[in-house]
Amino acid sequence: MDTYLICIILYMVSCIFFVLGIKKLGKADTARKGNLYSSAGMLIAVISVLISQDVISGGFIAYLVIFLALAAGSAVGFIWARKVEMTGMPELVALFNGFGGLSSLLVALSQNIAGVAEDSFTAVTLGLTIAIGAIAFTGSVVAWGKLSGKMFKKAKPIPFKNALNGALCVIGLVGIIMYAAAFDGGAGIAGIIITTAVFLILGFTLVINIGGGDMPVIISFLNALSGLAAAFAGFPIGNTVLIVSGCLVGTSGLILTLIMCKAMNRSFFSLLFKSFGAKKSSSAASGEQKEPRAMSVEDAYLVLEAAKNVVIVPGYGMAVAQAQHAVKELCDKMEDNGTEVNFAIHPVAGRMPGHMNVLLAEANVPYEMLKTSDDINPQMDNVDVAIVIGANDVVNPSAVNDESSPLYGMPIVEAFRARTVFVLKRGKGTGFSGIENPLFTNDNTAMIYGDAKQTVSALVSEFDG
Repeated sequence: MDTYLICIILYMVSCIFFVLGIKKLGKADTARKGNLYSSAGMLIAVISVLISQDVISGGFIAYLVIFLALAAGSAVGFIWARKVEMTGMPELVALFNGFGGLSSLLVALSQNIAGVAEDSFTAVTLGLTIAIGAIAFTGSVVAWGKLSGKMFKKAKPIPFKNALNGALCVIGLVGIIMYAAAFDGGAGIAGIIITTAVFLILGFTLVINIGGGDMPVIISFLNALSGLAAAFAGFPIGNTVLIVSGCLVGTSGLILTLIMCKAMNRSFFSLLFKSFGAKKSSSAASGEQKEPRAMSVEDAYLVLEAAKNVVIVPGYGMAVAQAQHAVKELCDKMEDNGTEVNFAIHPVAGRMPGHMNVLLAEANVPYEMLKTSDDINPQMDNVDVAIVIGANDVVNPSAVNDESSPLYGMPIVEAFRARTVFVLKRGKGTGFSGIENPLFTNDNTAMIYGDAKQTVSALVSEFDG
């Protein structure tokens, strides 16, 4: 059996593992297996590349360079993933998306230098790889800066941004056409330089004006772009597994983006061109006219001790406080007391897709207790206590009853309909999107200020006492 046939078989096996991996990732109880399957598929793909004729012909030096690159990347990835806190996971995912786009961009540029483009189709695929990879890279860097708070903390309005982005897109496409028309000449080189520079700028201008409220959706969209760039990169180098895996990542990322847009009652077009997250409510919410009512942990315990039905609504504040394990303890105490406990998980709670699910899974909260907002809202009128832990926009009643709010029409967890609402917050500030929340001043709402982990632990102590 020759090397080419062996590689084809290995590519097919790798693709099967990728498909199985994504399928397993669709459920919390099989997600670990999904990661293992996907990792096995990637290992097989790497091995198939290493035994291919093109790499073998490079000799010992080629293998040494590849091995050092693999070792360095594996070491950085392992250490980084081990040390990152759950609060840092969203920006880590954003950077991973960016690195995926950058790798596809570098592959395309290296193929251009090597003179792989022998026809217009190959040249176009190389140009599109550069374009999409560049947008994914710089867009992800901006998203990382916003999420980490190290750069671009506030949405930056760009005058005539849609016209600017449109002009950049046209100029970049002209660069691709120049490269496709004269890929082996000076005009072709100029085209590839124009394409690279323009789309790097476009990735920046697309994301810089988008505020924090849209970051979970943007991360999903950038993930789709990084997969699409990888798929295009597979065409000029003839790598089947890269095409298949890139298409899987691209389509799954796009599907998730559309699902999250629906969860926010937003169109994909408005996500990119209207920037809901960059606005603040212009009207005076009812919460601005009176002060929130504070409550002590001791008084909150008395209410919880008598409650028969409790819904916990987690948000990014739970991640910041690393309170998920304490929340699980409180959940166990309330269940031992005869209380029915459920968790209401909004699709865009936190700062990346599935953020709350990951946190609660880490604390061994049973998956059956995690309910969607669609599942929990019809029962909310009968809920004795809703405990909101660090969530803001996803429980903001302005989305239901204030047409002037940027959130209006967004499906939320309707915690305000519960008989009593406890809101655990560090202070009186607004959420990541900067929009005031009138829930905090409702008559049935009590604020419990302080670190969420300490507050929840104090409630657990009250049950123990």
